[in-house]
Amino acid sequence: MDNTTETAQSALANAAANMSADPQSAMETISGIIWAQLPTVAAAAAILAIGFWFAGRGAAWVRKAAAKYDSIDPLLGNFFASILRYIIIIVTVLAVLGKFGVETTSFLAIFGAAGLAIGLALQGTLSNLAAGVMMMIFRPFKIGDFVEVAGMTGSVTRVTMFITELTTPDNVQRLIPNGDVWGSAIANFAAHDTRRFDLVFGIGYGANINHGMEVISACLAADDRVMKDPEPMVAVTNLGGSSVDITARAWCARSDFFALQCDLRKTVKEALDAANVDIPFPTTTVIMEKTL
Repeated sequence: MDNTTETAQSALANAAANMSADPQSAMETISGIIWAQLPTVAAAAAILAIGFWFAGRGAAWVRKAAAKYDSIDPLLGNFFASILRYIIIIVTVLAVLGKFGVETTSFLAIFGAAGLAIGLALQGTLSNLAAGVMMMIFRPFKIGDFVEVAGMTGSVTRVTMFITELTTPDNVQRLIPNGDVWGSAIANFAAHDTRRFDLVFGIGYGANINHGMEVISACLAADDRVMKDPEPMVAVTNLGGSSVDITARAWCARSDFFALQCDLRKTVKEALDAANVDIPFPTTTVIMEKTL
C-alpha cells in the first residue's frame, strides 16, 4: 500500500474519531479526502471499463478468427475465447486493486491456497474439466455427429467444459460427464462418408443355394444406393440348425445406411418368394406316445 493511500486512511480515521467533538471539521476533512481520491477512483473505473471491453472484444475476435477456418471446430473457438476473456478480466481486476495500493502478491498467494483447497475438494469435477480440455484439443467428434460414448448413443448436441450432451434417436437428452466420455471407447458413426452393412438371409436346405445367391445379388445390383466399388459380396457364411445362411455385404453412403437395410430386407424377401426359394423358420415337432 502506497504512502498516499496510508495518509488518506489515517486522515479518515482521525476524522471519524473527531466526529462527535467537532462534526463540521470532521465532515470537511472527509469531503477533502473524497475529492482527493476522485482521480484514483476515476482511473480505476476507467481501467475496469476498458478491461471488460477488451475482454468482450478479444473473445469475439477469437471466435471470428476460428470461424474462418473449416478445420477449427466451433467448440474449440469458443473454448479459447472463454479462456482469453477470463484472463483479461483477472488482469483488469488486479490492475484496479493495484491502483488503490493493494498488494496483489498477497491476493495471488491467497487465490493459490484457495485453489489448492478447492482442487482437493472437487477432484471429480476437475477431472471432468481436464477431460473437456482434452476433447477440445483432440476433437474426437463435433456437433451433430452420431456417436456411442460411455454406453450411450445419440447425436452430439453440446459439449461444455464439464459435460457432453447427446440427443438420442427417440429425442431423449443424455448428459454425460466429460470424464466418462474421455475415459471410455468412443465410436463415431459420422466420421466417414460411407458405411458397410451385412444382411443375413436364411434359405432352406432343400433350396438351390446358387439360385438363392443370384436372387440376392440381383436385388443389390438393382438398388442405386448400393455402391459398386467396393463390389458387393454375397456368400454362404453359416449352416444353421434349420437354414443355410447367406450374407450380403455391401457399402453405401452414410445417409442411406439405415433406410437401405430396411428396404433390402423387404426387397430380398419378396424376390426369394417370387423365385420359389424356401425361407424356413424354426419349427418344433411334438411326438406324443399313447400309453395304456
